[in-house]
Amino acid sequence: MNDDNSTLQRNLSMLDSLVQLSFLVQAILNRVGADHDVSNIQIRLFGILRDRELSMLQLAQYLNLDKSSITGLIDRAERRGLVERINVKHDRRVIHVRMTPAGQQLVQLAVREIQQQINTVTEVLSENERSQFIALASKILGDFPK
Repeated sequence: MNDDNSTLQRNLSMLDSLVQLSFLVQAILNRVGADHDVSNIQIRLFGILRDRELSMLQLAQYLNLDKSSITGLIDRAERRGLVERINVKHDRRVIHVRMTPAGQQLVQLAVREIQQQINTVTEVLSENERSQFIALASKILGDFPK
């Protein structure tokens, strides 16, 4: 019975730790997003698009959104001049989305601000602990079903 209680405590501790950590990261993203008038879903969109262009269908799949939702999301970002739609030469029915220079500039600024805030909350870790944390998080994320 002690082994079961010990395992349960470790699991609850892991659960609580991961949930609290996710809340902390979400709070940082929300703050930076609010400072730049972008929503959490737009932050996710920009994170996906910052180094590539994708089709509307691919974006919908990455973001787990239906067609009308992804269209509205892209419409709003396009109106602000942050993304643009591109017709694909070999298939005019396919539309890709990419960041504009203004969008890239916003992403670079937001990434710097997010990085700064993440550095602030992780400064309690030694360099070795940071390396271990990165390795463990990468291992968890690498095993996560996509």
